[in-house]
This record gives sequence, C-alpha cells and structure tokens, in this order.
Amino acid sequence: MSPGHREEQIRSYYETLYVAWGPQHWWPAHTRFEVIVGAYLTQNTSWKNVEAALRNLRTARALSLTAIREMPIAELERLIRPAGYFRQKAARLKAFVAFLDSRYGGSLARMFAQPTYKLREELLELNGVGPETADSVLLYAGQHEVFVVDAYARRILHRHGILRENAGYEEIRSLFQRALSGTMTMPPLPVAPIPAHEPSPMSLLQRSPVAQVYNDMHGLIVAVGKRFCLKSEPHCEGCPLQRFLP
Repeated sequence: MSPGHREEQIRSYYETLYVAWGPQHWWPAHTRFEVIVGAYLTQNTSWKNVEAALRNLRTARALSLTAIREMPIAELERLIRPAGYFRQKAARLKAFVAFLDSRYGGSLARMFAQPTYKLREELLELNGVGPETADSVLLYAGQHEVFVVDAYARRILHRHGILRENAGYEEIRSLFQRALSGTMTMPPLPVAPIPAHEPSPMSLLQRSPVAQVYNDMHGLIVAVGKRFCLKSEPHCEGCPLQRFLP
C-alpha cells in the first residue's frame, strides 16, 4: 500500500468513526494535572483501575501539585495502589513534580508554553515516560498538536493491512499526523450510540482544529479496540471499519 493510500485510509477511518459515534470526550478530567496523573497511572493497566486510584486521590484531596509534592511517598503509594505498579508510579509522579519545580518553577502554564518538540524531548528524559505517555501529556493536558499512538491503533492498522505488526511508534505517529493534519474538525453530532466518557472540563477545552482532530481520532480508535478489535480476536460484525478490511 502506497503512503498516499495509507493516509487516505486513515482520513476515511476518521470520518467514518466520527459520523458513527461522534466525540468520545477524551481526556476525562477536571484539571491539567489530573490528566498528567492519569497518563502516568494508566501505564500497564486498565482505565477502570486508574479511575479507582483517581477517586482515592480526590477523596484524600491529593489530586494537586502541592499535595503530591508534600505527601509522603508511602501515602501516595497507598492511594494509587488500585492502578498497579504503585511503587514505580508513585516515584515517577514525584519525579515529574520535581522536574516541574526545578525546570519551570512549578508552573504547568510555563511548561506547556514551550515548543512541542522541546517539551517532548524533556518529558521523554523523565524516568518511566515513554512516547505514549509523553504524547498523552502533550495532547490532552497541554493541547499540543501530537497524535497519541496506543496498542489499539497498532492492532487496527496491522489487521487492516496498512502497516506491519512491528511498525515503530514514530512511524505510526507520523502516518496519523500526515493523514489528519489537514482534516477539519467535524460538526457536532447527536449523542453517540456507543457511550463515551461524559464531557469534562478538560475534554471541552478550546484547542486548535488539528489538536481537536487528534483528540477525537484517538478516542475513536480506543472505542474500536475496546468494542470490536479485541486483542484475543477481532469481532468485526457491526464495526464501522469492517468495510475497510482487505
């Protein structure tokens, strides 16, 4: 499949999924810092487990920079335990706050005002931050124009014959960004037939048209992966992308 055809396919997927399901309202959060915490906690676990950890933090009034900075690490570990790997994740959250304090005076606004490429490099230097986590922070907390690649996207592209199974993260991200960077935000639609997250202050933020498309497409890809393109086997019947299968 030629590069131009791959990009055309991705654009068709976006339009098809958006018309079928509408906005998925990622990322469900009230603040930028909550998005960042969620991006760390969702590593190697389900969103259901992340929500349980976030509820613990919210109940303890610990879902803030100040609280994470001042909290004993043992207490942080206890609160985020439902998300798994709680010792690693607690240490990584502490490391992020230390990075923000030392590099940007504790200001998320100053951090997100940096050029995308510069901030992405800085985030990738932090312990435990890979490309997916860095891009989730950039797109969903900072409204930067980067596409987030996850296992669902990789699985769908492989099963549809668009890219090989072992395609690298940057190759996939570049494909989506080339395909979608000129796509305009779709108009509002009725309530999606497949339930999405309820709109939240972060999901409803104003962002550039490109960042909005990246936001919507990632959420739609997640919906396909969870409902139809399962890891064990695909359940293609009823999937809006079924007609695109080779």
